[in-house]
Amino acid sequence: MKGLFLLVFASVFLLPSCESHQHTNATKPKLVIGIVVDQMRYDYLARFEKKYSDKGFKRLINKGFLLENAHFNYIPTYTAVGHTSIYTGTTPANHGIISNDWYDKKLQKSIYCVNDDRYNTIGNDGKGGKKSPARLVTTSIADQLHLAQNMQGKTIGIALKDRSAILPVGHTANAAYWFDGGQKGQWISSSYYMEKLPTWVTDFNNAKKADVYLSTPWNTLYDIKTYTESMEDDNNFENPFKGEDKPVFPHDIPTLRSKNKNYSIIKAIPAGNSFTTDFAKAAIIGEQLGKSEHTDFLAISYSSTDYVGHQFGVASKEIEDTYLRLDLDLANLINFLDTEIGSSNYTLFLTADHAATQVPSYLKSLKIPADYIQPVKFINYLNKITLAHFKSDALIKNFSNFQIFLDKEKINSLQLSVDEVAQTISDAAVDYKGIYKSVTAKTLQNTNFTSGILHALQNGYNQKFSGDVLLIPNPSTINYSKKGTTHGSGYTYDTHVPVIFYGNSIKHGNSKKAYEIIDIAPTISNLLNIEFPNGNTGKIIEETLKK
Repeated sequence: MKGLFLLVFASVFLLPSCESHQHTNATKPKLVIGIVVDQMRYDYLARFEKKYSDKGFKRLINKGFLLENAHFNYIPTYTAVGHTSIYTGTTPANHGIISNDWYDKKLQKSIYCVNDDRYNTIGNDGKGGKKSPARLVTTSIADQLHLAQNMQGKTIGIALKDRSAILPVGHTANAAYWFDGGQKGQWISSSYYMEKLPTWVTDFNNAKKADVYLSTPWNTLYDIKTYTESMEDDNNFENPFKGEDKPVFPHDIPTLRSKNKNYSIIKAIPAGNSFTTDFAKAAIIGEQLGKSEHTDFLAISYSSTDYVGHQFGVASKEIEDTYLRLDLDLANLINFLDTEIGSSNYTLFLTADHAATQVPSYLKSLKIPADYIQPVKFINYLNKITLAHFKSDALIKNFSNFQIFLDKEKINSLQLSVDEVAQTISDAAVDYKGIYKSVTAKTLQNTNFTSGILHALQNGYNQKFSGDVLLIPNPSTINYSKKGTTHGSGYTYDTHVPVIFYGNSIKHGNSKKAYEIIDIAPTISNLLNIEFPNGNTGKIIEETLKK
């Protein structure tokens, strides 16, 4: 009897049943949607909350799981790096995308993160599609999902920017699509992915929706007098469109498009986000995403928020209007997903690739410390230092992304020590106005910084690709024009972004715990029960997931 009891106990309580296995499969989402809002600060959620609808950001927050204290854990916080880090679960130290553009030490020239002359444009006769993810050296979530499903299911990336469409979906994507502006006005791809555009993409292009969006002026969604969360519309800290006397509403887009690269102007207005939503919905229908027995993956990036932020700054009425309109685009997309895929059949996450600083000239007007670095003056200063110490003012090959690349051939020809030259430049750089810290590559290779801003700099340092001296400017000190703003630092105004999980297998709630942006990828991987991206250094955010 005792033996029989143990046998029954084991069969009932220890052995997995067919029913539980089927239940696990049934709960896996049919579609995962990753949404990246380009240049979204966390505080936009609170700042514009009263004007948001109940069906966009608020719905995601109220019915999903919000991380209130999520940050990027590396420098530099740029678009290509952010998208890559979100989807690979690691930092530039591992995935190899160290900026949007950077100086290639081997080729001895500046390169763009996704340029690849081995491939051709699919969709028109231009050069906008000569792209690939070849410089990404790790896998992304989308790659791992494909591998886990024996290359079944579809993974697709969509964005107005090529890098924002390509890098999230990695190396094995079925497609990545981006918008070719200028005189083209078409969604295109690369021969890396396909030989010709699918019929649904051709049909979308032929519908000329961009012209429809560009046929009306950009005015505020609501009465501009109610936009009390933003500074005065007419101020000296914003860049007008070419052809405008002042950067104020309304912006006459039909007239301005000819002076602002024609179709490219759609990237710099909220309509670009609506246009992206339209294309994403067409992709879901055209590719029948979420309809097969396998899990599909769709990466969507909203790029117009970044263009508007750069041009007008984070305190502008333009940025407020852009986010109020994006809120409606999100409501549109979520409603579509509920209808087309089913509310219980998809999992969605929303975050940003970086945030942005207030316009430094605006901060200075308020007596808040802020400044601008002028690269030519800075390099001239360093050249005088090397001339005095080493009798040469030609030891610096390139200065970009606050990194200094040395001319090692020149240094060797003068029988100098590369390490000594780098340290001398580093010591001199930190004395320059606007520079907070300066570290040599050798220091980063031999010292383990476990916290603080030097830890972030180290996470962004890639021994193979990064420079010989790396710099950190003072807070709100940028290399940019005095109107508009930018990003790239390791300060909280650039690193603090929203992270929201929503849908299948996601709890309702919020957390004030500190998390890093690289934690998204392993969390989604765990939800899907697949292997992490192969360079992953993030951790699972357990409190977001239903048990």
